[in-house]
Amino acid sequence: QVQLVESGGGLVQAGGSLRLSCAASGRTFSSLAMGWFRQAPGKEREFVAAISTGGGSTYYSDSVVDRFTISRDNAENTVYLQMNSLKPEDTAVYYCAADPEGDYRKSVDWGTWGQGTQVTVSS
Repeated sequence: QVQLVESGGGLVQAGGSLRLSCAASGRTFSSLAMGWFRQAPGKEREFVAAISTGGGSTYYSDSVVDRFTISRDNAENTVYLQMNSLKPEDTAVYYCAADPEGDYRKSVDWGTWGQGTQVTVSS
């Protein structure tokens, strides 16, 4: 089992930046592909970004590519999401996820989730 704890959310103005962190414990972090999803009020949870076990491969949704960067530090058991040029439509609860099976873009294919961290972007 792996436990995930997100941090770094908050309130930021449009055009600003935030960095989310997700600390993992309980399993060998370096063996886990990791991802970030988000869920806005009244909407389904949607894929944001994912990263392979070694960090050599990254994947992004079309809505965040060129603005967000996913990275990981296997020595620190942490995955990050650097969010730049934030827009009001980025407002959501952001969730960290681990160990996908199947299509990494589908939330149902990820077995372990953190509790989420709120990101609010004001216009």
